[in-house]
Amino acid sequence: MDLIESFSNVTFIVTILGAVCAFATVLTIAMPIIERDRMNHRMRVMAIEREQMRAARLAEMGNERQIGRLRHTSKGFMQEVVDQFNLRQLFDSEDIRKRLRRAGLRGQAPVTTYMFFRVAAPLIVFAVAIFYLFVMGAMSYPPAVKFLIAVGAAFVGSYLPNLFVENLAQKRQQAIRLSFPDALDMLLICVQSGMSVEAAFGRVAKEVSSQSLELAEELSLTTAELSYLQDRRQAFENFGKRTGLPGVKAVATALIQAERYGTPVGQALRVMSKENRDIRQAEAEKKAAALPPKLTVPMILFFLPVLFVVILGPAAIRFWEFN
Repeated sequence: MDLIESFSNVTFIVTILGAVCAFATVLTIAMPIIERDRMNHRMRVMAIEREQMRAARLAEMGNERQIGRLRHTSKGFMQEVVDQFNLRQLFDSEDIRKRLRRAGLRGQAPVTTYMFFRVAAPLIVFAVAIFYLFVMGAMSYPPAVKFLIAVGAAFVGSYLPNLFVENLAQKRQQAIRLSFPDALDMLLICVQSGMSVEAAFGRVAKEVSSQSLELAEELSLTTAELSYLQDRRQAFENFGKRTGLPGVKAVATALIQAERYGTPVGQALRVMSKENRDIRQAEAEKKAAALPPKLTVPMILFFLPVLFVVILGPAAIRFWEFN
């Protein structure tokens, strides 16, 4: 009863309300100071994490360069042939290096191998054609005609390295083209969550590796370049040049403009993600529209004869039975 009376006392209630108001006043005054201290602490932590990430990326880049040197060391025989015949002056150019990079072949070893096979492929094809025509006697032509056929085969063989590199580049571009809209969506989510562009590229590279190793490799290289290049614009331009895709180049241009003019990166990524997804959908619709003409010849050759046999077969059997 005494406890109930003390709680119902007007003086006690006023005292409690006054204490609550005083605590709320102190908390209201102290909260901005606490929040400001936490913000400064958070900014210092983010600066330290950024420096640690930059140092880690530089270390990974150094390890990748060392591994790349060990992995892509030029073969002695190929290097000797290239140096002896001075093939670099004939075939080495910036356009060749760009095509090799688009095919995923980086370093000096792929360039040396390419130049070696530009010379070796015609000779190998010519030798195989001579063996097939003259030794095995596959064709009953005069020797002069067989020799001309072998020369034509050697001429075709000179284009085999270019066809091989172009085929690799097209496959790589196709893999990047299919996965790039999804990567842009993940990049947009990372940027909107507060991550920097470097961290977002690194995160997306890890996430997209299960879907497309080619795109993950390009994003990792862009992350490394953003870490050690002084001009970030150069890193985005290299990203577009390495892939050779219009959609990737447009995204790189949008990121460069966002860096230069201070526009929101998330807005640019959202627009480019929608455009790349529309491009992928348009390509799918184009392939679907081209499917009926492609199926016309197989249907005429394979479906219609079977259909005629199924329809006219019983009638023909009964006609033969009655006769």
